[in-house]
Amino acid sequence: MTACFMGLGYIGLPTAIIAAKHGIHVTGVDVNPAVVEKTNAGELHIIEPGMGDLLKEVIASGMLHASTHPETSDAYFMVVPTPFKGNHEPDVSYVEAATRSVIPYLKEGDLYVIESTSPIGTTEAMAQIIFTERPELEGKIYIAYCPERVLPGNVIYELVHNDRVIGGLNPESTEKAIGFYSQFVQGTLHKTNARTAEMCKLTENSSRDVQIAFANELSLICDKAGIDVWELIRLANKHPRVNILQPGCGVGGHCIAVDPYFITADFPMESKIIGTAREINNYKSFWCAEKVRNAMLEFELSHHRKPVVAMMGLAFKPNIDDLRESPAKYITTKVMQSCNNAQILVVEPNVKEHNVFKLTDYREAYEKADIVVFMVAHDPFKTLPKHDDKIILDFCGIRKSNTL
Repeated sequence: MTACFMGLGYIGLPTAIIAAKHGIHVTGVDVNPAVVEKTNAGELHIIEPGMGDLLKEVIASGMLHASTHPETSDAYFMVVPTPFKGNHEPDVSYVEAATRSVIPYLKEGDLYVIESTSPIGTTEAMAQIIFTERPELEGKIYIAYCPERVLPGNVIYELVHNDRVIGGLNPESTEKAIGFYSQFVQGTLHKTNARTAEMCKLTENSSRDVQIAFANELSLICDKAGIDVWELIRLANKHPRVNILQPGCGVGGHCIAVDPYFITADFPMESKIIGTAREINNYKSFWCAEKVRNAMLEFELSHHRKPVVAMMGLAFKPNIDDLRESPAKYITTKVMQSCNNAQILVVEPNVKEHNVFKLTDYREAYEKADIVVFMVAHDPFKTLPKHDDKIILDFCGIRKSNTL
């Protein structure tokens, strides 16, 4: 079997590699020539443990090659971003562009699958575009939706072992898609229809967002009440039916911070809890930025000089290089905009360079700083020695796993 993966990002590239590893001849397509060049050279352009060796293997064997354009295949997978517009409405233009690019290559019996997180009805809308351009294919190809549900940093394992939800436009399409994924997925493949599969993905991430919002709201209450929120949650979780998540400086990434808007945009009156959770998690980032600015002002008033501030972490979660929708990046930007010439040292150990921020080594930044702001609990930060003379603002609970 041959397959064409449209998009070689954080999900598309690992999925293409895993499929190739399991005997499927894969063409990986990306609009960025630099990504294509690196992939064909066997070099990862993302951070994912263990994926680099697999990429080299499937490139060397000829099972995977990258290109800037689609090639005739038996199956086509849309694995491109679905961001939201400025008004928090979902933007499916990337999915549509990828779909239109494969339309000339489609033939009878082919499988077309959307993996990109999408608003309800997107699969049906793309099918309409396909059949408008190629009416002779209606009823002759298989169309389905199958969202990913992997955790960055553990993608190799989860792509193979996680259950998948697969929803076709008809039962035949569902079965065709299951036949493909069963070649490398050991988890259970759950059958449904396309709309339910689309909503399932949005529901999973919205549920997480609501749970995180509860923890973040507790952190705001505890700060005002003089209570250690980390201790509070640890004690509350001793209840056999309570499992509160850990608070943070907001919610980031291209899933949890984005997907709830796909529901609230289409169902604003019905999605009250989901919408409020988004507001709380967005506010938490603003609140953190205000805490940093207040700490800087207090330092300047008491020491008669401006502080050196270390902003520790830019990624949206620990030990990855993904900065998409990162609350830490937002907080750092807000602090720098109001720093009044204070020295701000920006740290992200998983990124070599950034086009906006000048990055500093985490050890150097920690030693120089008067105020240390932990926003992401990267493992290297947990090795830093304790310094009683530093002001520590811990928004990610790193002091609970360290002596800092």
